[in-house]
Amino acid sequence: MQPEKNQDHALVELVDVLLREGAVLQADVVVTVADVPLIGINLQAAIAGMATMTEYGLLREFDTAVRKRPKTQRDRNKTTGNMESKKHQLRPRED
Repeated sequence: MQPEKNQDHALVELVDVLLREGAVLQADVVVTVADVPLIGINLQAAIAGMATMTEYGLLREFDTAVRKRPKTQRDRNKTTGNMESKKHQLRPRED
């Protein structure tokens, strides 16, 4: 029996690996016109889940600041099941 790769789950597996392990992308781009370099661009990006990013020391200040923020009333209503949040739902316009 030969193992088969299920193509339906390829995207899910890719996202799982990116969030768990992360990836670093680096690119150098030079825009030229008539063989004259006009613009140089250096791009660097790190893609990972927040747990992986903070484990490697990236976005640690952002994560700490977000966790220190007080919860909004809307967030508290979601967790407590308070009916106050229903007041702010969009309603059809009455003409």
